[in-house]
Amino acid sequence: MILVNGVETSTLDALDRGLAYGDGIFRTLLLRDGKAVAWARQYAKIVADCTRLGLQAPTQAALEADLTHIAADSPNCVVKIIVTRGSGLRGYAVAASAQVRTLAISSPVPIYPRSHTEQGISARVCDLRLAQQPALAGIKHLNRLENVLARREWSDPQIAEGILLDSADKVIGGTMSNLFMVRADTLLTPDLSASGISGVTRERILAAVPGLGLKTGMGEFELKDLYAADAVMVCNSVIGIWQIRRLAHQHWQPHPYTRMIRTLLEQDID
Repeated sequence: MILVNGVETSTLDALDRGLAYGDGIFRTLLLRDGKAVAWARQYAKIVADCTRLGLQAPTQAALEADLTHIAADSPNCVVKIIVTRGSGLRGYAVAASAQVRTLAISSPVPIYPRSHTEQGISARVCDLRLAQQPALAGIKHLNRLENVLARREWSDPQIAEGILLDSADKVIGGTMSNLFMVRADTLLTPDLSASGISGVTRERILAAVPGLGLKTGMGEFELKDLYAADAVMVCNSVIGIWQIRRLAHQHWQPHPYTRMIRTLLEQDID
């Protein structure tokens, strides 16, 4: 199902600035039994991202109406919410008359091999390096060409994710995920102040794991830090959390923290 400004349709104005310039933001979430998982956090991210780009965020009531509409047809699905700056003529300048446009698109929940959860995944280090741009860092904006190009680097179905570094060779995350690594009793995640996407699941994990007695930390990490970690995990709102089993020359056994965090995510649906 596709909803544009709350109306079920399969058409979009060809002059939409999201199409022309990537001028907008998006978030992806799960509907589980008709309820949006971590909805309060998802909406807060939508508002924060819109604010940083100078977009008028859709109201919570309007988006909840879209989710209710979709849930009536597909109570268990993936929903992508897109907010664009609306339609405009050629040129980067934004017309005063531009009206924000909201899309809500449902799709089936992907079915991944059980081994991804039970044993972990194989990953690769991408050749592409992310640009550093603090003005856009953390925002899930529509300009995702870096991720598209990075994902084109492999076609091997045995590789489930690619690890992205920035132009300074600092680890940022995966092509579709945020990244954590375990060092003793501390869960570490890359600082995203210069590049990368600040995901909702990353936020949920950082908020929840102190209840397990774990410490958390953010910082700048290189590949050697990843290889030396006790465990490396990737996460997003669709997959939950996967541990990396193999990355280049390094192999890891399943780590108990992965199961503990997965249980937290499944129980804490907000």
